Amino acid sequence: MNEGTREIVDAAVSVHTRLGPGLFEPVYEAVLGQAVELRGSSVRREMPVPLVDGLRFEEAFRIDLQVDQRVVVELKSIEQLAPVHTKQVLTYLRLTDLRVGLLVDFGGATLRRGSVASSTAMPPDPFSRFLCVRPAVAAARGARGTFPPGTRVVGA
Repeated sequence: MNEGTREIVDAAVSVHTRLGPGLFEPVYEAVLGQAVELRGSSVRREMPVPLVDGLRFEEAFRIDLQVDQRVVVELKSIEQLAPVHTKQVLTYLRLTDLRVGLLVDFGGATLRRGSVASSTAMPPDPFSRFLCVRPAVAAARGARGTFPPGTRVVGA
């Protein structure tokens, strides 16, 4: 993790500590966006991502948060992440030509800064610095199946 992603993760942990699990995703999005801004970063919420493949579709996707025009932050508030959630972030990274993405699930009982999964299966390309932030409980239960092959969970 670099300093920029560390600030986002720290803010996410702080928000989860204050609000706990069980709220709807837009609540976490608004509060986390403000918390990251208070730490000195610029944040865009619900940023449209155009899809251009012969046809132009300006608002095909929406990124929950884009921080400092370089980090995609996808938020969830669910019981368990599925592989499609990781693929969603990877798609956003590919479509925006960004290199760093965070997937934060506020649905677990705890969210700790040490609960980070880092994908090592990807070749050195825009996805090689993809990070997923996970609830510590899910990581401790061995929820590795929710990440692409080669992903290792660090801390718990």
